Amino acid sequence: MKVRPSVKKICEKCKIIKRHGRVLVICENPRHKQRQG
Repeated sequence: MKVRPSVKKICEKCKIIKRHGRVLVICENPRHKQRQG
């Protein structure tokens, strides 16, 4: 899980979702997981 000030899609399969007021990126590739810090 990368914590970044701005989250972006890295590949085609990345999805941007909002959970508990946090912006997350979920993807098939575990290295693409991100959350907005």
